[in-house]
Amino acid sequence: MEVLFNPVLISVIILCLLCVFKVNVLFSLMISSIIAGLISKMPMDKIMGLFISGMGQNSETALSYILLGTLAAAMTHTGLAKIIAIKISSFIKNNKYLLIGILVLISIMSQNLIPVHIAFIPILIPPLLPLMNRLKLDRRIISCSLAFGLKAPYIAIPAGFGLIFQGLIADNMSNNGMEVLKQDVWKSSWVLGFAMFLALLAAVFITYRKPREYTTVKTGTQSGSAEIKNCKETDNLETSPNTTNAPTDLRFKKEHLITLLGAVITLVVQLLSGSLPLGALCGLIIIFGLRAVSHKHMDFLINEGVGLMGYIAFVMLVCAGYALVLKETGGIEGLVNSILPFVQNSKLLAAAAMLFIGLIITIGIGSSFGTIPILAVLFMPLCLKLGFSTPQSIILLCAASALGDAGSPASDTTLGPTAGLNTDGQHNHIKDTCIPTFIHFNTALIIAALIAVL
Repeated sequence: MEVLFNPVLISVIILCLLCVFKVNVLFSLMISSIIAGLISKMPMDKIMGLFISGMGQNSETALSYILLGTLAAAMTHTGLAKIIAIKISSFIKNNKYLLIGILVLISIMSQNLIPVHIAFIPILIPPLLPLMNRLKLDRRIISCSLAFGLKAPYIAIPAGFGLIFQGLIADNMSNNGMEVLKQDVWKSSWVLGFAMFLALLAAVFITYRKPREYTTVKTGTQSGSAEIKNCKETDNLETSPNTTNAPTDLRFKKEHLITLLGAVITLVVQLLSGSLPLGALCGLIIIFGLRAVSHKHMDFLINEGVGLMGYIAFVMLVCAGYALVLKETGGIEGLVNSILPFVQNSKLLAAAAMLFIGLIITIGIGSSFGTIPILAVLFMPLCLKLGFSTPQSIILLCAASALGDAGSPASDTTLGPTAGLNTDGQHNHIKDTCIPTFIHFNTALIIAALIAVL
């Protein structure tokens, strides 16, 4: 019965319920933090002090999002993004599966090749919405496709964000008694990525295959972010890809080449320095320094970058504050201690308990990266005691920390797709992004991890 009154468990359940009833994610996180603290008998001033001080732990992530948002805005200002959107529309014609495949590929590249992360979504997706409407494509497929591309690569591919995630896995396992090299993580964790791929196929060809009607809104603006003023091609994408009123000047120009160079520099500097903000800053210096974008537009683009990614960046800050409150309640250790006595003689039950605890924690804090250090301290001694092999332990820690990232109302894996798909107000964050991604990808991760144990 003790587990039923655990402050972490109660707080996460309340967070999910508040989001389901359409309470703003920021307010939901703050309310859930206060409830967790009060249940653990913290004074209110300590709760708020922990919450505010914890926000600084995600400051690098927030700065990265703002700079990457500016980089994405620069791609729009040079015309590169709209050219890509129109080219995609012309190329796929009426093949919705080709569109899905292209978006999956682009989202994978945003993690491992050109690490703009979710910043590409509010730029590329809104101009394609009329095309999706014409194809009667259920947007839940797109939210699952984007979430797959944002999540599976860092689990399975050792590059970009994957290098960071897998480095955290290796370091924290080594620090807690099980020596693991960074380059060995993907050799086990690819199983989880493959399971997520199967889940994506189920979403595309089974769960959401039926046509779904949407109303085309010809505004070309974004809800909750800066307007993309030059994106008039939205109307053109609504009609046939071969329409005569589509823009004729789709040539690849000097400013487009410079913009791509800036994106490549972002990747190279990030890999060499390990700092994504530094990489994004260097990419912007290339774009402004070589005058792909005029200096007089610098303030406008930075404002637009804040508009594109500022809300998500601030959610990430608040998530870090929430995470610190949860840690200080002692509820995480209490949750583990309440469950593990019943599973210490069974690898299968122990693995299931680890995955459940990882799911609860990650849904709450919205960050699989931030969950790794918490779970490694708690679970690595148990893995050693029960005789889990190194590959099994890698899979369990990767799955436990990644569970909930897809499906959490406060995760960038869900906030990003909603930012692009809801620009016309027809895509609900919880019902159309969080629930579909939660059901498909978390189920796949759990099954794959348990099979690995068996």
